[in-house]
Amino acid sequence: KKKPMKKILIVDDEPNILMALEYTLKKNNFEVFIARDGEEAIHIAKEKKPDVLVLDIMMPKVDGFEVLEYVKFNSDLQETKVIFLSAKNKEKDIQKGIDKGANAYLTKPFSMKKLIQEIENQILVN
Repeated sequence: KKKPMKKILIVDDEPNILMALEYTLKKNNFEVFIARDGEEAIHIAKEKKPDVLVLDIMMPKVDGFEVLEYVKFNSDLQETKVIFLSAKNKEKDIQKGIDKGANAYLTKPFSMKKLIQEIENQILVN
């Protein structure tokens, strides 16, 4: 019998990134949800309990670090893996993301192939 599709929540305030990711991930047989800011992300995460969260850092209302914190402290989302996808590419930003509990940190501009690989890796770790 078919395994249930893995759920990915993409959070970014850039529409073209959202569209490209949504399209590619659906083609790769993921169930995809999108959020345009951190507030929406928290709302959807609570409801859908995604397997993986692909998260931008610099966003209106609630930033990526705050979303990560919410996920980490929510017992319903213990299984959710978080991958930062951010233009913040300084060593200290990356370190901060990992220290705060992200499972991976990719910088923009990013390779779609690498991101898909990272998502697959995170799902396999479970």
